Amino acid sequence: MPCSQIDQFGSRRDFLFRAGGGFGGVALAALLGQPSMLRAADPSSGATKIPHAPGRAKNVIWLFMEGGPSHLDLFDPKPLLDKLAGQRLPPSFGRPVTSMGEVNSPLLGSKRSWARHGKCGHWISDWLPRHGAIADELCIIRSCVSDGINHSGGVCQMNTGSVFGGRPSLGAWLSYGLGSENHSMPSFVVLKDSDSMVVNGVRSWGSGFLPAVYQGVLLDHGAEPIANLNSPASLAASRQASKLSYIHQLNRQYLVGRESNTELEARIRSYELAARMQAEAPEAVDLGAEPSSIRQLYGMDQPHTEVFGRNCLLARRLVERGVRFVQLYHGAGSKWDSHAKIEENHTKLCAAVDQPIVGLITDLKQRGLLDETLVIWGGEFGRTPMSEKGDGRDHNPTGFTMWMAGGGVRAGHVIGSTDELGLFATEDKVHVHDFHATIMALMGLDHTSVVFRHKGRPERVDLNEGHVKPSIIG
Repeated sequence: MPCSQIDQFGSRRDFLFRAGGGFGGVALAALLGQPSMLRAADPSSGATKIPHAPGRAKNVIWLFMEGGPSHLDLFDPKPLLDKLAGQRLPPSFGRPVTSMGEVNSPLLGSKRSWARHGKCGHWISDWLPRHGAIADELCIIRSCVSDGINHSGGVCQMNTGSVFGGRPSLGAWLSYGLGSENHSMPSFVVLKDSDSMVVNGVRSWGSGFLPAVYQGVLLDHGAEPIANLNSPASLAASRQASKLSYIHQLNRQYLVGRESNTELEARIRSYELAARMQAEAPEAVDLGAEPSSIRQLYGMDQPHTEVFGRNCLLARRLVERGVRFVQLYHGAGSKWDSHAKIEENHTKLCAAVDQPIVGLITDLKQRGLLDETLVIWGGEFGRTPMSEKGDGRDHNPTGFTMWMAGGGVRAGHVIGSTDELGLFATEDKVHVHDFHATIMALMGLDHTSVVFRHKGRPERVDLNEGHVKPSIIG
């Protein structure tokens, strides 16, 4: 339905001003792309003080490998680990207890073959054979640190900064700080690769104490990401317009006196956004419009890469159309977890993402979009050098690898390092708080100034603990 038809129903923006504004006005501003007037009317929002620097990145695509991929078998080779395989951890490391409570487990060597790739010489294992083609685009961060020892805490902190629920996700913070570039599409979209739910569910992309409108929108996986998007052919446009007008009037009446209820405001806005999406979203999610060469580039012609390839291609189409933050979960339900049979587990999962990820980076670059699109890869933590159950690895939040590409990062470089066995980050540690602060900086935001007052306390994405890592920024 065209936006012009919706506008004739009256301006809810004017109504909110007459009703007194409040947080509903803040939420409305973000969705309608008019942040200055409404944010200024709300003194409790720190957004009026946000300084916008000329950040290279305009959008984010986060490739989240849920469950914890093994850095020791993908991007951080450790020859000493292979040499000491089967032995106990050397006394110099102390006696760390793994997340699952195991003590004195023998070291597990990596069975991978390693090679240097690109002009930069990045080490990448044979589990990701196609990644060599994009090596020079990657900024590999080998010294990541988290506080989450289990999946719930790890996924929660990687998304929200805290191991406990209740705080806004990074995508919500960015939507709050920057607003939307497209008023007919959500500013924050989440994609999964199966019917399995991500650990913690909606908490992973929730808005926390921010107005509810900043919460991410979960699209279905498969060929129809947005169900019931198209109006029935039997429904005339005039009849639909009449129904929407009546619903609009009821919503306005019900909102009077309830302006501080951000969930109510977000629900109303979601219905109005859905109406606008009928005009633009069908084209955005129509992958059939892509030439066969592009679909093949993402691996959509192969059964094992079709699902994640579809999501990666959809992510590119969404950021092209102004969606600010797209988060793709692979292995939803902690499938990257590998306490046993890591060879079987990671072989299958790596084969499913290798070509789609390379296709995404390649496609963004050839379209001139990589410079303004920040692509992030990683999970909630890494894996231990000590074995579990003889052929698996436990959770390791004390030192693991993530990478970034595009969006102004220092391409072709390695940031930080872990010890000789890959257990602890030892050089240039990048805690999750630092990671979030650096992403904000790449998007042109000073993370110390993106503030929201909650219960009298000025809150920000990093819990007042993060620092921007200049070594990551190009």
